[in-house]
Amino acid sequence: MQFHTVPGSSAISGQPKRRLRSTGPPMADPHQLFDDTSSGFVSQHGVYSNQGTAGPNNSGQSFFADPMSNLAMAYGSSLAVQGKEMMDQHMDRFIPVSKLKYYFAVDTVYVGKKLGLLVFPYMHQDWEVQYKQDTPVAPRFDINAPDLYIPAMAFITYILVAGLALGTQDRFSPEILGMQASSAFAWLIVEVLAILLALYLVTVNTDLTMVDLFAFSGYKYVGMIVGVVSGLLFGRTGYYLMLSWCCIANVVFMIRTLRLKILSEAAAEGVVVHVARNQLRMYLTMAIAAAQPIFMFWLTFHLVR
Repeated sequence: MQFHTVPGSSAISGQPKRRLRSTGPPMADPHQLFDDTSSGFVSQHGVYSNQGTAGPNNSGQSFFADPMSNLAMAYGSSLAVQGKEMMDQHMDRFIPVSKLKYYFAVDTVYVGKKLGLLVFPYMHQDWEVQYKQDTPVAPRFDINAPDLYIPAMAFITYILVAGLALGTQDRFSPEILGMQASSAFAWLIVEVLAILLALYLVTVNTDLTMVDLFAFSGYKYVGMIVGVVSGLLFGRTGYYLMLSWCCIANVVFMIRTLRLKILSEAAAEGVVVHVARNQLRMYLTMAIAAAQPIFMFWLTFHLVR
């Protein structure tokens, strides 16, 4: 055995000095009743710690816990996907929710041009809807395509303008404004259902959907807003003048738009249509267009005094 002498020590020469401390496990306190497991403890099978060092028992628990959690997550995600598919199938029977994105694919340029077309449609020549691989292009690429953005925003704006008009006349109340909104929406639904019934009775095989009819019928709210705002600024004279202009513009817009969907449907399919039935379709188109000014006047005349 070899001994080392520490320089500068006052120990007697030749006497063995203190050895280096061994790295073995620390001795437990004989007065301690339980082992301290806050930082880790020693076992004959290995070291167990609360900071992620797992022995045989913890590894077994993680082996059984992870597959169960993964299985539960996979089962829950599959249920969510199946529920979404079932909901989409039932909703598509009444409203094609999956196709609504098409009607809101607009931009600022399209909205500006469409509003100009609704107010002044007389100089517009090409009313055909553009198609790409038998699918109509998005409204932002075709001004003739129907959209739901303008009708929805126009309906909300009409309710706000109606509240403003009632407020200037000291007739505003939340109940009256709610009745105004519900009445306008109810008349819109009645109009669309009446058009669908008329198309069914006349046996028109057209690609017009319920969403298309809501879009075309909702464009009249733009002229209603113009009429009410003119009435607030210039009185009843301004209201009648601007509403009359917007009514005529809306009739022209509806005739030139719907005639391509109703009158030209049989010609596009190469089917010879009887003259009487063709005239009946023409009368139906005229009736739909003529009904727009009636609704526009009925929903706005009481707002201007």
